[in-house]
Amino acid sequence: MRKLLLAGMAVAMMATPAFAQTYKFAVVPKAMNNPFFDVARDGCLKRAKELGNVECIYKGPIEHEPATQAQIIQDFITQKVDGLAISVADVAAMTKSIDAAAAAGIPVITFDADAPGSKRIAYIGTNNKDFGLALGKQLLQLRPEGGKYAVVSGGPGAKNLAERVDGVREALKGSKWVEVAGSPTFCNDDSALAVQQMADLRTATPDLAAIVPVGGWPMFAPEGYKAFVNKNKKDIDAGKFTLVVADTLKMQLELLRDGYSNALTGQRPFEMGEKSMDTLLAIKKGQKVPEIIYTGLDLVTKDNVAKMLK
Repeated sequence: MRKLLLAGMAVAMMATPAFAQTYKFAVVPKAMNNPFFDVARDGCLKRAKELGNVECIYKGPIEHEPATQAQIIQDFITQKVDGLAISVADVAAMTKSIDAAAAAGIPVITFDADAPGSKRIAYIGTNNKDFGLALGKQLLQLRPEGGKYAVVSGGPGAKNLAERVDGVREALKGSKWVEVAGSPTFCNDDSALAVQQMADLRTATPDLAAIVPVGGWPMFAPEGYKAFVNKNKKDIDAGKFTLVVADTLKMQLELLRDGYSNALTGQRPFEMGEKSMDTLLAIKKGQKVPEIIYTGLDLVTKDNVAKMLK
């Protein structure tokens, strides 16, 4: 009888949360020096804590280095993590890494930047073509009279950024806006370089009427960015030079509030981090998940920036 009671107690204990299976999910950003991914990390950590049986492991290359990202993923495969969420720095390189993880039995999803031809199970993030369209439409609404414009992008191998650039161009097609030669530039997610490229574009084309960075990079170097804007403040205040920038991190909203950009189009990286944990957990439980999970956009100008900062 005593043995039966002990056996019953053991089964009951195993059914409690303390004995529930736990999972280690790795989140691999394009670059850890990009504040955008800090927000995704925070969402991942918060959701993992709420779930209780999930650990969020956040690790990626310090800078935008696809080869380093591939090595980090290989290390996670060797460690046999329970799932991977990857922001794809380079489609060709990451497709190989994703397929290697899948072959090892590790479920993979992408967030922020996708590799749709790979064996990833789902993508969580922005509809990047719509993102670019929104940026272009914001510029068109602010300056319907048109002029010369340039785009600043990140990595040339990033599909999500190419889609954003295409979206900007599509939104401005048929308008009086004309893209200058040498656009887009590629800063490889280097914030200081993004600011320098903006300055170089303005120097090369003194009558440049707008710059549209399809990522928040220049604003992630706030002192350099403010110096650039201050140098061009006369033209900005006169409506001769316009800055429409991607992303809406807190520092960017504060810069917009203080007059350092005309408009922002924002993603929701915190939600990307949260949904990455939910989706990987659902996959591990054998549940079917949507292949595409869009997280939406936020359009911000001086008229609603105070509300966004609350």
